[in-house]
Amino acid sequence: MAETPPATVTPVRLWHWRRNPLRRRSDVIEGWIIAVGWILAVACAVFAGVTAARVTDAASAARASQVHAATAMVTDGTPGVPAGDGKYGDWQVRAAVRWTDPDGSVHTGQAVVPAGAPAGTRVPIWADRAGHVVGAPVSATAATVQAALTGILVGPLAGAAVWAVGKGIRVRLVRRRLAEWDEEWKKTGPRWGNLSGGRG
Repeated sequence: MAETPPATVTPVRLWHWRRNPLRRRSDVIEGWIIAVGWILAVACAVFAGVTAARVTDAASAARASQVHAATAMVTDGTPGVPAGDGKYGDWQVRAAVRWTDPDGSVHTGQAVVPAGAPAGTRVPIWADRAGHVVGAPVSATAATVQAALTGILVGPLAGAAVWAVGKGIRVRLVRRRLAEWDEEWKKTGPRWGNLSGGRG
């Protein structure tokens, strides 16, 4: 029975041109640019995504801390029902309202109320510290989702921008290498033709 030869293990190298005698300095530089470019692209994508998510979440929290819920009272009589075709939104109108803050200060403003609500109807509103009616802040869940989506969008864009810079540097290196080859061939080409008897 024939003996099976031992299996040869081929070592895996990071760059196949590492010990290549034709390797040039520009090859080494290009290899490092590729490696560092990918590392920076991934790192920048993660950093930018996390930072954008945190900034968005902080902005939502800051806005939520500057507004408060209040109960206002319609003051200008029955708001007129807008003319419409019965589609969504025809059941709400803007009307003058008045509310009292927890510190006792009274404010007035315009708020969206149900169409046909008589004077004295109490409606929930959101107001800022200056006493202006504002939109309701996003919920904690919606703020988290918004922050996550912002991070998911910003992260890859930042990584792609870094990768594009590395790609641009590599393109310049390749052009420079081709220019160097052209210059060397201008010197070597005529001698090569002489050595091959004019047939090369």
